[in-house]
Amino acid sequence: MNDWTPEVVRVLEASGWAPGRRVDTGCWRSMFEPVGLVMHGAAEAFLREFGGLTMNVSGPGITCARTPFELDPELAGGEEDRFLEWSESIGRRLFPVGELDHGRFFLAIDEVDEIYLVETWIASFGPAPQALENLVLGVAPRRIEVR
Repeated sequence: MNDWTPEVVRVLEASGWAPGRRVDTGCWRSMFEPVGLVMHGAAEAFLREFGGLTMNVSGPGITCARTPFELDPELAGGEEDRFLEWSESIGRRLFPVGELDHGRFFLAIDEVDEIYLVETWIASFGPAPQALENLVLGVAPRRIEVR
C-alpha cells in the first residue's frame, strides 16, 4: 500500500481508482510499439493500475496550482517523435501515460518509474507513486536541463 495522504486517496478514489485495480494495457501497447515506443515494465505496471483515470483537481497547491490530469496514453497519439527525442536526450526510455492541464503538457514514465512533464522542455515529478501525490497536491516538477 502506498503512503498517500488522505486527500490523495480521496482524489484517486473519486476518479475511479481502488486498491488492486487492473486494466488491460494492450491497446496502448499496440498503439505505440509500431512507432518505436516500447511499453516497458514500469509503464505496464503504472498503466495497469492507473490507466484511464482523470483527476479533476484545481486551486492552489503546495508549490504550483493544482491542475487536472488524465492518465490515458492515447491522448499523446501523434506525438511519438517528442517522446523518442526526449528519451534520447535524457538517456531514459519514456512511454506516454497521459496529459496535464487539458493537453497543455504530456505525461510520461521511464523504465525506473519516474514520471515526467513533457513539452518543448522536460521536468520530473519524481518516482511513482510519489509523483501522483505531487500531481494531485500541486508540487511543481523539477526542470531537467539538457545540453
